[in-house]
Parts: sequence; structure tokens; C-alpha cells
Amino acid sequence: MNEPGVVEPPVESGRARNVLLRRLIDYVAMPASRVAPQDRSMGGDILLDMLFHSSDEERLLCARRLATMREAPRRLIRYLAQCDFPIAEPLLRENPAFSSSDLCNLIEKVSPEHRRVIAQRKTVEPVVCDQLARVGELEAVLDLLNNKGADLSEHAIDLLISRSRTETEICSALVHRLELRPAQGMAMFWWSDEKTRRKILSRFAADRAEMIEMCSDVFAMAAEENWQDPVARKTLQLIERRQRNRAAIEKSQFESLEEAITTASVAGTSPEYAQEIGYLAGIKPVTVAKILEDLGGEGLAVICKATGLKRKYLQLLWTSLRRPLETEEGEPTEHFRKVQEVYDILSVAKAQTTLRYWNWSLSSAFSPTQVDAAALEEDEANDETAFSSARRTARLVFGTS
Repeated sequence: MNEPGVVEPPVESGRARNVLLRRLIDYVAMPASRVAPQDRSMGGDILLDMLFHSSDEERLLCARRLATMREAPRRLIRYLAQCDFPIAEPLLRENPAFSSSDLCNLIEKVSPEHRRVIAQRKTVEPVVCDQLARVGELEAVLDLLNNKGADLSEHAIDLLISRSRTETEICSALVHRLELRPAQGMAMFWWSDEKTRRKILSRFAADRAEMIEMCSDVFAMAAEENWQDPVARKTLQLIERRQRNRAAIEKSQFESLEEAITTASVAGTSPEYAQEIGYLAGIKPVTVAKILEDLGGEGLAVICKATGLKRKYLQLLWTSLRRPLETEEGEPTEHFRKVQEVYDILSVAKAQTTLRYWNWSLSSAFSPTQVDAAALEEDEANDETAFSSARRTARLVFGTS
């Protein structure tokens, strides 16, 4: 007998235990035609108790045997999936027995390496994607976005867009996902790199031709009602062909949008000039402010093309912001040249759609100081904020500013 206070060393496994462990693994791994479910479950419980006292090599042996087995006892594989990564990896990568609930639970308890393998599984259900989007490290998120077998929900996309503000690597991967909706892509535009911005503009800009045709008679109806219905008026403003604000031109100190931009190019774009340009272009102050303060400059190309401005006015607008226009050799700077390319690529109709999407969402009723990323998860049932694309986009754009 050991003296008091002396810990007895663990008993080394003998041949009987080693053979018994392997027999139990063989038994649990037998095909469904050989073992009844209740017998396999009992065998799994016994095997699990033995694995608590086994070596990592023995646990790895068991994990490899059960890696592709759909009938594997769930409690047993959940235990192995939380073991060290080399043991858990074959199960997490391949085993089809895990439910979405199992995987969501595991994501919170395991290491970043484990989460990456879950993100790489052949099929990743929406609820698992939601959990990875919420707590997964950047590497796991990128694996998820590059996985064609991942089924991303709208909620997961919202969470990832919110994260992409600071983890900008997400943007270039997210823009290729088919689940990405126009409102979400237009929100992400503002913090994406130049290549991703072009992809967003080319993918989500629409010409509205069919919509305009279907609603053409409604414009006359609204005019007969003197545009008194604010909902109809706002909706038709999104659809109509005309971009410039004719009423603003009648009240403006400038005779045209062209004159306002020409004046600003000499004096510089003050807040007053910026607001006037916005009114003449038919957009709200928050929208024109976002466009003019954006260092990328693609928004300038959009507003010029959408309002029918000639190419030279893009240059004047660029000059009004006191941004470098030419190199010492007299050639356009690389930055301005790329902005010109955006102007050339976009059609007027598609530029209008993009500008109106921005105006619709950025001037939404949300206050930037009241919105945070967590609010995306706290919408009340059937609340307008939970479903309105404009309001959700405003949350994503302003949420973590």
C-alpha cells in the first residue's frame, strides 16, 4: 500500500486491454448489416470509456476507422472531434454523421485548426456557416467562402460583410459568392479594394429597362395625384430614367450641374458646393458626402456617368477635390486613369441604378450612432428594419464606423 499523500502511477495497459480496445473499434466500425443500432450504441459507450484512458495513438486509430462511417456513435465521434487536431482532423473533414447542431457546438469549443477543417467540409449547412461567420478566425472564414459546398445564409453574409470592414481580405472572397445580394455588395463597395469594386459594379449594376417599361403608366398616375403619396414618390424615383433634379436647378445659384462642377474645380469643393452638386444630381447630402470623401474615386465616375456628364467633368470634379491629376510627364496618374476606366465601362442606365441604390440605402432612416453589428441579430419579428434592404445596407455601411 502506498504511503499517505503519494499518488499511485497509472497502470500501463496490458495485452488484454490493447486487444479489447481494437476489438471494440472493429465492432463499432462494422457495417449496418452486421450490427443493430442499439448494439452499436452500447459498444460505442463502452469504447468511449476505454478511450478516456487510452493513448493519442489509440484515439487516432479509432478516429481513422470511423472517419467515413455514417453510423458511427455520435457521442463517441463528438469526443474524438474535440481531441488534439491530428486525432480530430479525419473525422471533422469527412464524417457525415455529425449533425449541424454537433458542428455548431464543436465550433465554440475547439481550436482554430479544427474550425478551418469544419469550414472545408464537403457540405457545410447554413446554420454551421452562421456560426463560423460569427466566431471563426479569418483563415476559417476564407476557407468557408472558398468552399463551393458551403451554403451561406443571408444572415451569414451580413455578418461577414460587417467583419469585412476591418478584415478586408474577406471582400475579395465574398464578392464571388452567388449568395451575395446587390444591397450587400453595394454596402461592401465602400471599403473594398479597386479590383473588388469593379467586380461589384459589373455584377450588380442593372439597367432597369424592363422595370421602367412595366411601370411607365404609373408615372402619369402619380403626376395626376400631384406626387402626394411619399411611398409611391420614393419608389418611382428609384425606377425613373431621369437622374438630375429639375426642381433643384430652378432654385440653384448655378444654371446647371456642369456649371456647379466647373466653379468647384476652381474654388475647391466646400461643403456648400458639395451639397449643391448633390441636389443638382438628384441625390441626398449623405450620399454625395460619402462619394466625395471616398478616396477610391469610383463613386465620382458613377455620379458623372449617371447624370450624363461628359468625360471632362469627371476630370473637373477630381480637380475640385484637389487630388493629383497628372504625373510630372503630363500623363494621367494611375489612380485617375483607373477611375476614368470605370466611367468608360459603365453605361448611363447602370450607373444610375448604382447611384440610386446608394442614395436609397445611405439616406435610410438609420442613425449611424445607434447601429452596431450586433443589432443585425436583434431585429424584432416582422420589424421593417429586419427586411428592408435599404435599412440593412445602412446598418452594414454605418454599423461599425
